[in-house]
Amino acid sequence: MKNLNTSVLGVPRIGKNRELKKALESYWKGNLSEIELMTVGQAIRKENWEFLKRKGVTSIPSNDFSFYDQVLDMSCLLGNIPKRFNFSGDNVDMPTYFSVARGNTSDSNNDQFASEMTKWFDTNYHYIVPEFDETTTFRLSSQKCFEEYKEAKALGIETRPVLIGPFTYLNVGKLSGNLTNKYDLLDALLVVYTDILTKFESLGVTDIQMDEPSAILDLTTEEKQCLKKAYESLAGTTAIKLHFTTYFGELRDNEEVVYALPVSSIQLDATRSDIQLALTNFPVDKTCVIGAINGRNIWINNFDQTLSVLKRAITQLGEDRVALSTSCSLLHSPITLENETKLDGDIKQWLSFANQKVEELCALASLAVGEEHDALAKNQRAIQARNTSALIHDQAVKQRLASVKPEDFSRDSSFDKRQKKQQDRFDFPLFPTTTIGSFPQTAEVRQARAGYKKGTLSADEYRTFLQDQVKACVSFQESISIDVLVHGEFERNDMVEYFGEQLNGFAFTQFGWVQSYGSRCVKPPIIYGDVSRLKPMTVEWSTYAQSLTKQFMKGMLTGPVTILQWSFVRDDQPRKDTTMQIALAIRDEVVDLEKAGISVIQIDEAALREGLPIRQADWQEYLTWSVDAFRLSTAGVSDNTQIHTHMCYSEFNDIIEAI
Repeated sequence: MKNLNTSVLGVPRIGKNRELKKALESYWKGNLSEIELMTVGQAIRKENWEFLKRKGVTSIPSNDFSFYDQVLDMSCLLGNIPKRFNFSGDNVDMPTYFSVARGNTSDSNNDQFASEMTKWFDTNYHYIVPEFDETTTFRLSSQKCFEEYKEAKALGIETRPVLIGPFTYLNVGKLSGNLTNKYDLLDALLVVYTDILTKFESLGVTDIQMDEPSAILDLTTEEKQCLKKAYESLAGTTAIKLHFTTYFGELRDNEEVVYALPVSSIQLDATRSDIQLALTNFPVDKTCVIGAINGRNIWINNFDQTLSVLKRAITQLGEDRVALSTSCSLLHSPITLENETKLDGDIKQWLSFANQKVEELCALASLAVGEEHDALAKNQRAIQARNTSALIHDQAVKQRLASVKPEDFSRDSSFDKRQKKQQDRFDFPLFPTTTIGSFPQTAEVRQARAGYKKGTLSADEYRTFLQDQVKACVSFQESISIDVLVHGEFERNDMVEYFGEQLNGFAFTQFGWVQSYGSRCVKPPIIYGDVSRLKPMTVEWSTYAQSLTKQFMKGMLTGPVTILQWSFVRDDQPRKDTTMQIALAIRDEVVDLEKAGISVIQIDEAALREGLPIRQADWQEYLTWSVDAFRLSTAGVSDNTQIHTHMCYSEFNDIIEAI
């Protein structure tokens, strides 16, 4: 009996122990040679490929590895290097590659500033934005994707190279100079894509994964025509099978144009779309790849639900035209649970990191065609345990949320009345000054925190150290006549983790690192259950700082949407409900800060714009409940207390009306 074909769209590339991060930073400091850096990358790729082969994945990806970012890699492959870097048009070397990503500061007069970096769709991963202007040309300028295919081949592993598709590459780039329409570059771009496919074909490649996540966006008629033109052009130039891959959403009104493309398979994100509906008009000449293993979160797959989807698809299309995959690249997941020795055992059995997701993928591929093994029963037991666990479900929290009334979202008086009271109370100058809140986490601060964690610094010694830091911070602000002071946040490790560690419903990993960009890795908290506050979280340090000055001291909190967005969030209830639970916990903290004499309180919502759904039709629902969450967090205080917020990294035009 033949299992369903399986694929993995990409795997984490940082290494189990963040080997890539360490090697990159050593290389940038000049302590590691380029050859040594390449050797580290080669070892990570080898481990990944051999793991996927050992587990039985049918289509193993290559060219999903990157030393910094896959979009930057595509720019190098296409020879699209901004002219300020004086690129000659030959192969992009490592210094040029990293200069585009990080800037070149060796000569302050060369103006070789880094390319822009922004979020990859609605993830917390950042990519290097391609730049297009009237001088942009394309030329095959990197051998990386070909060398990595040959590298795997030498190990006895046949891979399916991954390319960012031409439409998405143009779509995620930005215009500069006098170029008014980036899609005018499509014809020139397709010439180089054809060269890439031709070279792959000469190496014996039979299948290529074309990542086109932009196919799930709101597209104009022109963009749909560009998508159509791109694949009609490429299909006529090669015998290689093109596998069209979408993720992060559903096709909706783009379905007709995508389904008509001359490609061998189309991948649909089953974690964010109704596959049964998508199959209604699925073309008879293509394989449907169902992305059912969630690459964006860390919870075990519900086998019963996934098998139901797969069996319906098989009934409709036949086994030969159904394949199973991850919903997106697994680079958005931590690598493995194997080394997590401190997680609660019950919580750990509900989790699935990248390596475990691969195992789920292969188990489901055999279960879907009728093979029986104990993976199904084990999964059913874990799902049942999670559904009924007292760890997850706190009836007091659920009851409190159910009891929230409309008036809980509003302050006592209207804004104009509050404003007048606050003006009388604070008597600020016409342009009062404050800061965002956090002062630098210097090497000395980080060293003290590490010493406290290791036990080489006692609790009393650490507290004294932090008090001295706060005193210096307050004194400095007074000396330059800041109007609203902050305490500096020296006690905080991270603006989300610090609060998560003090809230019920949060868990933390030891090694759950995920790449954010380049060598920057983050370790998101896990929201596994109902959220509530154990005790005041910030009152002690805010009131200590206030005791040092007669100026107004600002309380500093992270908002509920940002805590949600920068965590791995439970998937067994709507995100809105989890956000409102966090909002109630923050509300308790706001009220306690006010009682303790803190009369200016800032609630940071850096991720409010980031949380916007990909499709504009879905924005209003999200904006309504995200703004409600902020109001619920802040509405428990008197008219005299002033609420601030801070939103960084945001396209404000998208959210300003809601704010």
